[in-house]
Amino acid sequence: MRKGCVSVLLKYFYDEKLAQASYMVGCQATGEAIVIDPARDIAPYVEAAKREGVRIVAATETHIHADFVSGARELAVTQGVKLYLSGEGDDKWRQQYVDGIDSQWVHDKDRFKIGNIAFEVLHTPGHTPESLSFLVSDCGGGIDRDAMGIFSGDFVFVGDVGRPDLLEKAVGVKGSSDAAARQMYASVQRFKTLPDHLQLWPGHGAGSACGKALGAIPSSTVGYEKRFNWAMEDMTEDAFVSALLAGQPEPPRYFAQMKKMNVEGAELLGSLTLPRRLDKGEIAELIAQGAQLLDTRPAATFRASHLPGTLNIAYNKSFVTWAGWLLDYDRSLYVIAPEEQMADILRDLHAIGVDRVEGTAPLEVVAHDTVGSLESYEEISPSDAKMMIESGQARLVDVRNNAEWEEGYIEGAQHVMLGKLMDHLESIPTDKPVVVQCQSGARSSIAASILQKHGVKRVINLAGGYSRWSKEGLPVTKGQEVHA
Repeated sequence: MRKGCVSVLLKYFYDEKLAQASYMVGCQATGEAIVIDPARDIAPYVEAAKREGVRIVAATETHIHADFVSGARELAVTQGVKLYLSGEGDDKWRQQYVDGIDSQWVHDKDRFKIGNIAFEVLHTPGHTPESLSFLVSDCGGGIDRDAMGIFSGDFVFVGDVGRPDLLEKAVGVKGSSDAAARQMYASVQRFKTLPDHLQLWPGHGAGSACGKALGAIPSSTVGYEKRFNWAMEDMTEDAFVSALLAGQPEPPRYFAQMKKMNVEGAELLGSLTLPRRLDKGEIAELIAQGAQLLDTRPAATFRASHLPGTLNIAYNKSFVTWAGWLLDYDRSLYVIAPEEQMADILRDLHAIGVDRVEGTAPLEVVAHDTVGSLESYEEISPSDAKMMIESGQARLVDVRNNAEWEEGYIEGAQHVMLGKLMDHLESIPTDKPVVVQCQSGARSSIAASILQKHGVKRVINLAGGYSRWSKEGLPVTKGQEVHA
């Protein structure tokens, strides 16, 4: 009888805010381990390796990531690990920081080993030109066993496949979406030839912008995906391309920044300047200068009382997404947050490359005797909002995404997706109060802080958003052309 994969150690790491999965695979026989798609903060891998009695000797990436800063360089420089990086695709999409680092470019059908664990490289382009997947086999006892699973990165997810339009939409490579979608079709056909028993370990879960219909289950099997993943259905290449490109969400603005940082190599975390603690006088001066101030309190708390000119992005599961959309990477950032959350907030900002955090301030600064007068904005019910809008007393701005807008909207609303709001401020008249609305009231709270920061004198949030408006039976419209 052939023994199973007794020497393989598999550890799963998941960042809920980024919906990003990474893995540590260790050989228990030799005590060696590799990290796959490491996040920038490598401490969890180092700590897990110590607990499990293995040492990290290598790291690899399935592709150049667009949604978070890779920790591959951090591991290579600070831990001395070897990097296995994709040599496929265009030279433009290869890591440029490898001089002086122990590294190896790998290609389709290459094979390397970590202890007794073998990794076979599959070139699976579509999401990006250089995308790789890795078949994993246990070769303990000198037996070269069949593969036990596949690390699919952003190629195949649970219930979906990676979007092919990021280079075009986020990085500006015109005309690349169709060609990438056709590459994805070919990669899917190859995937369908793999054995059903293989475990599938994807790079993202539900909530990631790297796909449009990702499942919430952290892992799957090749056989299950062949049966239930829409992309595995029998269809022509043209039909697949149309289905894949349709309805993809707008990629967050920061994706282009991440591609650049992951190609060039992000700064090591230990080299970043620690933010200074701001005093009352500095806060007042920063407000007067129009500095980039971020308040991470819950929307209701912020709405009641906040410093003038501050942007409000509540520290929750959506924090990094909207921080990446709305923060200016080229300007210094100052963060107002509870002291006990500050370290986590800084870690999450660093995860998406927001490194210019110059100062932090505790919540005590949001007090009347700190900087003088504070600001607030209103929140009203759908029925009250309807009266104001229909009587011409207020304008309505809808900050939902395009797919939500197409499903239905409130008559007379001006549509500007939240992530693009700062680019369209001049299109929003300020001669009347502005009621701002999203699906539930959360994103519109962020929008309210933006509008108030940029001079709209009376901003009003629609409580419960479009969902509550609809549930109360107020009129909605469908079918209008999508706006900005």
